[in-house]
Amino acid sequence: MNPSVRVRDSGAEHFGRTQSLQAEVVVVGAGISGLTLALRLQQGLSPKDESTQPLLLAEASSRVGGCISTQSKDSYRWEEGPNSFTPVPALLNLIAEVGLAEHLVLADAKLPRYVYWEKALLPVPLSPSAAIGSRLLSVGGKLRALRGLLGFVAPPPGGEETVRQFFRRQLGSEVVERLVEPFTSGVYAGDPDQLSALAAFPRIAGLEERYGSLFAGAVQALRSRYRYATLPRTRHQDSGNSPIQPPPKRGQLGNLRQGLQQLPEAIAQKLGSALRLGWRAVHLKRDETGYRVGFVIHDSGAEHTAPEEIHWVAAQQVVLTLPAYAAATLLQDLNPQASRLLREIPYPPVAVVALAYPEEALPQPLRGFGHLIPRSQGLRTLGTIWASSLFPERAPQGYHCLISFIGGATDAAFARQKGIPPITALSPDERAQIVHAELSQILLTRPVEPIRLGERLWPQAIPQYTLGHRQRIAQLQASLADQTPGVWVCANYLDGVALGDCVRRAEALAQQILSVRR
Repeated sequence: MNPSVRVRDSGAEHFGRTQSLQAEVVVVGAGISGLTLALRLQQGLSPKDESTQPLLLAEASSRVGGCISTQSKDSYRWEEGPNSFTPVPALLNLIAEVGLAEHLVLADAKLPRYVYWEKALLPVPLSPSAAIGSRLLSVGGKLRALRGLLGFVAPPPGGEETVRQFFRRQLGSEVVERLVEPFTSGVYAGDPDQLSALAAFPRIAGLEERYGSLFAGAVQALRSRYRYATLPRTRHQDSGNSPIQPPPKRGQLGNLRQGLQQLPEAIAQKLGSALRLGWRAVHLKRDETGYRVGFVIHDSGAEHTAPEEIHWVAAQQVVLTLPAYAAATLLQDLNPQASRLLREIPYPPVAVVALAYPEEALPQPLRGFGHLIPRSQGLRTLGTIWASSLFPERAPQGYHCLISFIGGATDAAFARQKGIPPITALSPDERAQIVHAELSQILLTRPVEPIRLGERLWPQAIPQYTLGHRQRIAQLQASLADQTPGVWVCANYLDGVALGDCVRRAEALAQQILSVRR
């Protein structure tokens, strides 16, 4: 990891003996959502008086970034959280704004993705011609999928559909088992029998909701793309207004040369003294002028033997950019309904295991994004990213860095079925041994011991958009607006878990808060 942003000072000296610190907006949590939101607020807020600072961003830990965590060892570099991003405009603008445009690295969009099926790595078909010749689906499975793509499907049922129900009705059981299920594990570490199709895959499921069928929606999208392509365009418009030139191509994934951690650290440098590390929010109360947030402040390296003192910050508006379960704890007394709704959002455990192997022990050449594994294949690993095939400077010459994921929403049931412990009951060594054994079966061409780079267990990893999620979030937002106006939430459990979604959502909320202030 590049830990350039650490606890510089706790900020406790800002508190007098009798007077609490006052801020117009307090943002709790310095993950990518909180950092982006704070940056945009900082740019739009100005001091109203000398006693109130415009913005305070508080982070409980000694580093910024939340689940973004880049690690390095010797000449290896790997991610413990998100591994890449789709280079959407909002995210590219942010990267350029904080001075990282030259650090952007893009994976070749033509690199194949694989699914491990019946003891073979089979490429995912990404075009109609590839689908025809693909071994991943049988002839019957292809014909069933084609029928669905042409619009010959049963009408939607009256109630909300799970991911499995929606895609099985649209494209058939084979597509679900061999493509949708592993993809759902790759994005959400989720269970297709529990996730809401409209919440988890809104762009696809929404086509039927808006146009009556996937086929009609795809036709409409092609028409719109054609109309856009035939409009008179300037050279500036042809570049897509992208701050990155040349603009990324469709299907590419991005990272930064020294890892994703570069982005939160660069934003943190822009925020300066508005950012306080080692500030853990433990209370949120209402007062006559707005709200008060209670913090326990930890000095870097200090011993904590005395009872923890609560430091209060008065705020007119408070934004919680924490995971749902953490936000629920802060809101349990102030807004019990919002707290209950937040606690209904599950987070399954996921372990990230980074291993390295010599080139000669792997297929030559090892080119691809990586592979996903359907649960029906009887393995524990959800999938593996071939990190050094995607981005430069991830492994020394002659070696490959592989990042595997184990756990997820289906792991507990899988473990019960097999009579084995869940991943949370295993040691790091045991999880690494499972991953290595399964990579030996899937990918290695000869027996070899791996280089153990690192392992990270996220006990509560990715929010699950289960059935009723959209209604749950609507009720949450309504409860906050009605019961606690001026308290906001902004995190990846709302409407998109990708980094680009977090940036989009944070920038939109910043505009909303600034407009309310005016």
